Amino acid sequence: MSFDPFDHDIERGMRNRRAILGDAWVDKSVSNANAFNADFQNFITRYAWHEIWGRPGLELRTRRVIVLAITAALSRWEEFELHTRAALTGGGPGGDPASRLTPEEVREVLMQTAIYAGVPAANTAMSITNKLLRELGIELPPADAAQAAHPGSGSSHRTTSRPHLHYTLREPGALSEAEGAGRHTFVLSHALGCDVSMWDRLANSLVAQGHRVICYDHRGHGGSESPPGPYTVEQLAADAARLIEELQASTGCGQVVWVGLSMGGMVGQALALARPELLKALVIANSSSAYDAAGREAWQQRIDLIRAQGLEAIADGAMQRWFGEEFRRSQPATVARWRRRVVSNEPEGYIATCEALRLLDLTGRLGAIRLPTLVIAGEIDPGTPVAMSKTIVQHIAGSSLVVLPGLSHLSVLEDPVAFEAALRPFVERL
Repeated sequence: MSFDPFDHDIERGMRNRRAILGDAWVDKSVSNANAFNADFQNFITRYAWHEIWGRPGLELRTRRVIVLAITAALSRWEEFELHTRAALTGGGPGGDPASRLTPEEVREVLMQTAIYAGVPAANTAMSITNKLLRELGIELPPADAAQAAHPGSGSSHRTTSRPHLHYTLREPGALSEAEGAGRHTFVLSHALGCDVSMWDRLANSLVAQGHRVICYDHRGHGGSESPPGPYTVEQLAADAARLIEELQASTGCGQVVWVGLSMGGMVGQALALARPELLKALVIANSSSAYDAAGREAWQQRIDLIRAQGLEAIADGAMQRWFGEEFRRSQPATVARWRRRVVSNEPEGYIATCEALRLLDLTGRLGAIRLPTLVIAGEIDPGTPVAMSKTIVQHIAGSSLVVLPGLSHLSVLEDPVAFEAALRPFVERL
């Protein structure tokens, strides 16, 4: 026929409107149409719900976030409540469940709103959302505002045993709906000269997947105590063991998945040999199991240089080992940040740790490790070349090796996506 009475724009708009808001609200709104507001109902269905909500350029979840932020900023509380309810429930029967927002995601929208639209608006939005969560039967366990920790860095603690070790604890949120919540507890162990912040991106990703994550500063580093040296790798492993034991007592975490990079990987090997009952699995990244005579001499030269001239003297060389040339050129601000971290360390603690690593000699004992083990190497790592990782794999039965193309020593900082992609299949098999 030459004239089609079926109005596709209206029909598509109504479909989207029902999918986003649910049938009950749309039926109520449409049933109230009259000679005064029918044109407006047509207008919003056609232009808001088809022309805008029907555009494929943004995911529906993203559009929900935008609407919540704007309606809160403009104090349009009826619209805010309507869209928040729809976001939390997923809308109507024809809606996409993947467009639903979790309570934690709504909270983050409102935290951002507080900064850019003002605390009073965010405060009202928080109250409305709290009411909605209760109406929807979503449990809100009590929490102490004084103990609230930034979810991107975790709550900060110190071991009760000496020397005191500083560590951060990230727990899956009380409102988290991540599948497999609580499946594993991870302990992430940093490289020489670094601190807990080295792991921020990986730690936050693991928590989002429902895992508990602990990052700690080695003795002589970050916020941990720096007792007189020299240290030994065995001492560093004993530090890790008592940290895990304290965590088991306070959180009931059981065995942990150890992820250590460079020095952290060396400590992980020593811990797996001394206290295997504490570990569920072992990840050794950009690490070694021993140093030959030339390697030990290089460590001694570094120690002597620091004693003579301070940490500033070795900082540039560390950046050249840690990051590949392309990364140093393209991300100078990141390199500068980690250079500042190196020179801000306490020299004596750094030297005492170097003395421990200089005498590393675990290769001949690795055959005793019976844990699921993943070894990760950087293709262009000059500090712990791929050959060192291959040696570890050859001596730990059942272990596997992943080489990350184009990455240097601090692979988790150079390409966190590639690092996690190497880690994820291993974790999924545990």
